[in-house]
Amino acid sequence: MKLPHLHLISFDLCPFVQRSVITLKYKQAPFEVTYIDLADPPDWFREQSPLGKVPILKVDHDTVLFESAVINEYVDAITPPPLMPDTPLQQARTRAWIEYLGEQTMTQYRWMTATDEAAFEMERHAASRGLERLERELAGDPLLAGHAFTLIDATLAPILLRYSLIDDIDNPWEPEAYPRLAERWETLRGMDAVSTSVPDDFAARLAAYLRAQKGFAPAHIASRLADTA
Repeated sequence: MKLPHLHLISFDLCPFVQRSVITLKYKQAPFEVTYIDLADPPDWFREQSPLGKVPILKVDHDTVLFESAVINEYVDAITPPPLMPDTPLQQARTRAWIEYLGEQTMTQYRWMTATDEAAFEMERHAASRGLERLERELAGDPLLAGHAFTLIDATLAPILLRYSLIDDIDNPWEPEAYPRLAERWETLRGMDAVSTSVPDDFAARLAAYLRAQKGFAPAHIASRLADTA
């Protein structure tokens, strides 16, 4: 099957973009990538992205897809064998868990960018509850507990990558508290599609991004990224 030309428009630190990079790389789909500055996006991006967000995927130079979950399903559909389950119920459940992980991604971002200690602590507790729920589900839900790589994993990996880089007692991610998630992360981090989905200096770039933000959490977390940067 001849694949269309795929061009991903990205921001190098965005976890939603990373989901799609992981999927494209895992499915071995050739793609071009362009990074933009989200703080000052070019006019052509404003015109092509209905929501003004990354990623967008240009298909054969003129058709634009937006929203990472949609992009991932499209990439999966054109690159057999599929990662999406073959029954409508399991497909719906996959989409539901991807949505859940989208919320966890935003919780993580709010924790990392909280302007004061109270908000930092509130978001840390919210993130911990989200991780606890995932740990419980990994115990018995075959959709999550299976060994094969899935579109859910492509969504989970960016979250766990960011937590794993932050060496801080206030980090919601405690591998010993979440042994099933920790085992899944060890598997994911060893995959080429995941390990090459961000720049080599990703920790340094993330630290620089946070240092440019205002408030308590960005400075606090950036300092905890310095040793990894």
